[in-house]
Amino acid sequence: MDNRLFFVLGDLLCNVLVGAVVGWIVSLLVGPGWHMLVAMVLMMAVGMLLAGVLWLPCSVYFGAMEVMVPLMLTGMVSGMVIGMWAAMVPLGGSAAFFVGGVCGLATIVAVWIVNQQIRGLTDK
Repeated sequence: MDNRLFFVLGDLLCNVLVGAVVGWIVSLLVGPGWHMLVAMVLMMAVGMLLAGVLWLPCSVYFGAMEVMVPLMLTGMVSGMVIGMWAAMVPLGGSAAFFVGGVCGLATIVAVWIVNQQIRGLTDK
């Protein structure tokens, strides 16, 4: 992952946006009648598929491989969290959009921390 400001902000923006969009779409698909485990597994797959589609415009500006892995992880996390939440209680679109964005933010922060830890171990 590149440490230049353009790429850092691009990673951040792309992950928050993809997490929010995935969360919103998942909230439209899942209702309180769903079983939580089924919703989690299916919406994880839906989140990955949506991230695969939304990855393409981001990759043009920020690099294909650098953006793909965090976005796929964001799609998985956002799909699972919103899918399970929407299976428990009715969830509005704006709340799902916000929570999906927070999932994207948390995912990219985790990826950056792990990446820096790995780089620290390999630089020595």
